[in-house]
Amino acid sequence: MTCREFIEFLWRYIEGNLSPAERSTFTAHLAKCPDCVQYLQQYQDTARAGKVVIAVADEPVPAKVPEDLVQAILKSRAKAV
Repeated sequence: MTCREFIEFLWRYIEGNLSPAERSTFTAHLAKCPDCVQYLQQYQDTARAGKVVIAVADEPVPAKVPEDLVQAILKSRAKAV
């Protein structure tokens, strides 16, 4: 598996929709490619941060969510209204 193929399979991996053979190939790539490990981690962190930001407004944003990201999303929401 190449890094480009890794990215094509990423969403299915996260959703748990890879066949056993595909998952094996995917995890084998992760075992030898630190760049893709980092990419996967950043992707997951971004997805979690996005969920936090769109959560109920009364819930506090976790401290580890970058303030500039929170402000950018709030600015974007204001433009949409």
